[in-house]
Amino acid sequence: MLALSSAAQAGIVIPAGDWTLDIGGNVNAYYTSTRLTGDTTAGYATYWTGAGRGDGLVGGSDNKTQNNITTGLLPNYLSVSGKTRQNDLDVAFTISINPGTSTTQAGIQTGGSGALSGNQENRQAFMTFGDKSWGEIKLGKDLGIYASDAILNDMTLLGVGSGAGGLAGNTTTTGRIGTGFMYADWKGQIAYTTPNWNGFQATVGVTQAFNAQALGSTSSASVGRGGSTPAFEGKVSYSWTGDVSGKIWASAIQQKFTDIGTRSDAYGSDTMRSYDAGASVSMGALNLVAYMYDGEGIGQTVQGYGGIGHGGKLRDSKGGYVQAKYTLPTNTTLGISWGQSRLETVNSSDVIATGQAGKDLKDRMWAVGAYHALTKNLNLVAEYSDVKSEVGSLEGKGRTASLGAILFF
Repeated sequence: MLALSSAAQAGIVIPAGDWTLDIGGNVNAYYTSTRLTGDTTAGYATYWTGAGRGDGLVGGSDNKTQNNITTGLLPNYLSVSGKTRQNDLDVAFTISINPGTSTTQAGIQTGGSGALSGNQENRQAFMTFGDKSWGEIKLGKDLGIYASDAILNDMTLLGVGSGAGGLAGNTTTTGRIGTGFMYADWKGQIAYTTPNWNGFQATVGVTQAFNAQALGSTSSASVGRGGSTPAFEGKVSYSWTGDVSGKIWASAIQQKFTDIGTRSDAYGSDTMRSYDAGASVSMGALNLVAYMYDGEGIGQTVQGYGGIGHGGKLRDSKGGYVQAKYTLPTNTTLGISWGQSRLETVNSSDVIATGQAGKDLKDRMWAVGAYHALTKNLNLVAEYSDVKSEVGSLEGKGRTASLGAILFF
């Protein structure tokens, strides 16, 4: 989880004049085997299929098993951070590069086709300045504010989760994204974080607005543009220590869409909004997490995807997940989790999947995992996940077993 943190980590520390540089990150790789059965649906799998990657929840003779050697939910990560104290300000920066582990075509190490082309990302490039007495300001690209705690508490962050069947050659799989929470994503932002007041902390910011994406490939699929105004995001949290320790949090996002309509007609504008809440509580070796979200126009899996329905109306989205982990005396953590994301149609004429007018989309996943700390930096991981995607009478499944390791430095 440290690889996703915005703060500089104690990796390889190098004094450099007035600056202290910190080089950190992770390397991970997994052998995955995914069995795909059932019907073509419009769930998380169709998003990747539309991008040319094909997580293939398809029917008939196309039911298949895919075996890959790939990155997990975290990409490989190389992060360079620096910090200094100047004019009574703490000044810092972080820049990261994020290559994937796998490639699927001979002679091709980068690039590809579709929205998910390539096996290289650049997720972070930001600066911060502030002081512990009044807080911190961040400018640049980093993890979004809304739904960030949902992914940081997901146990599959250290493993694979869903998406391994069709995302080989991409930088990551999808973990629980789209089956319990929306992706926080990596966004250009200007954000302010308060000091920590006895466990209470808050962050507010303006972030880059995203365009709405059509769910499916039909000409009548509704889309919309962001960018006329920025998105507005905020988060509050409270953490405590003791025999029973933990954290509770809530966050929200609001953004305007313009030119809402089909690919040939426009219906005007509307405002996407969503909120979430969650808690993580630890009692000795046991950790429990509960999380929920609710919104309109936010869509499914990634922000804005499928959020606009028939007649330019915003679809409701809701979901959440529960999770339990227990750490054995052998430094092995066992975990189990279940979650669901639901995208609701706006009326009986609204079509999420072909032939299923007025039917809602439900993406569910349960997962079990074992995460063994072989050393303080090296974790061995074994996971099994079972995803079900439903729209009306259509049902597709993806079952993934994965085995691998993740090394933090």
